Amino acid sequence: MVIDEAELRRMTHDERRELAHALAAIDQPHPLLDPRLRRRRRLGLLIMTACCVALAAWIAILLLTLPVRYTSSDWRAVWVGLDIAELLGFAATAWAAWHQRQIVIFFMIMTGTLLVCDAWFDLALNYGSSGFTASVLSAALAELPLAFLMFAAARRLVRVTVQTLMQLSGASGPVPPLWRVPLFADGLEECLPARLRSAADGRQTADVTAGGRSSS
Repeated sequence: MVIDEAELRRMTHDERRELAHALAAIDQPHPLLDPRLRRRRRLGLLIMTACCVALAAWIAILLLTLPVRYTSSDWRAVWVGLDIAELLGFAATAWAAWHQRQIVIFFMIMTGTLLVCDAWFDLALNYGSSGFTASVLSAALAELPLAFLMFAAARRLVRVTVQTLMQLSGASGPVPPLWRVPLFADGLEECLPARLRSAADGRQTADVTAGGRSSS
């Protein structure tokens, strides 16, 4: 199909967008079709499975062998090191957000995880002591709410990215749950509700047909 400049100008914005999307889909195959990436994916799945099995066995060993009480000689270094890691996480998140970099999602998840770990260790290690009340207040008023904000913001950014891809592909409606969105958004329409999926397919078919009205 060959479209001249005059025909391209007569096309609507949505028709030009759909044409560009169709051409991009032809020129850019799915990334996982690359044999190297497929091998890495299989290796990654194998490693994750092995880690799950090994960690489950290690947890069982720890339950049987760890002492109920233990005195640490590096108490200050552990807590100061954790707080330094959180400081770096906040700083990296602020930098990436200020410069509007995609890596901010990674930094938000990392910082939120550190905050949850901080709350967990503080509560678990102070349980039964005079400092437990302060640990509960710290977790409830600071660490866990901040972690929730980090996770919620990361989720919102991912959903905005998916919504942009949906608009480029001609799909409409709310963004589906992230657990249903395929990697690289390949086959994104398949995870939409049936009524939205059929509408998106109909628009794409109509746009491609309209884009091919005049060819030479």
